[in-house]
Amino acid sequence: MSDDTLRRELDTPIAQELLRTTPLARLAYNGPDGFPRVVPVGFHWDGTRVVICTVPTAAKVAALRADPRVALTIDTETPRALLLRGTARIEIVDGVPDEYLWANRKTGEPAQWQAFEREVRALYERMAKIEVTPVWARALDFETTLPKAVEDLVRRKHEHSTTAG
Repeated sequence: MSDDTLRRELDTPIAQELLRTTPLARLAYNGPDGFPRVVPVGFHWDGTRVVICTVPTAAKVAALRADPRVALTIDTETPRALLLRGTARIEIVDGVPDEYLWANRKTGEPAQWQAFEREVRALYERMAKIEVTPVWARALDFETTLPKAVEDLVRRKHEHSTTAG
């Protein structure tokens, strides 16, 4: 996917709303045994990358170091989804990254944020900061945008009906 096409897809209202407000994404990666994994993760969108923070000893950290290719799905109960593919870069940082706190502010009440931050800072001495840079994206609302295979089917049916009639 070209950079311009990627940027247009990420700038759609559907994508922007999902990136800004959805509390969880589903991160898919290849485990060390070759089997795929899908795990729910909190995330922060910084305008360019999806940032996920976790314990440095998490299984996904080692797996992403071995194979940084990932897929992410960000969706809601309504039929809207953002599908992303990209590469992950991992940095082990001291303390708690701001992105972890920002990601968690999508849930919970503002009155609880300070207490949550104190608890988190007391718990984590270090965190793994995983930055996923998208190389492909597709925003779907299943009304104006559909999965490519469905769009192709609709197009073929339309072409067949116009040539047959």
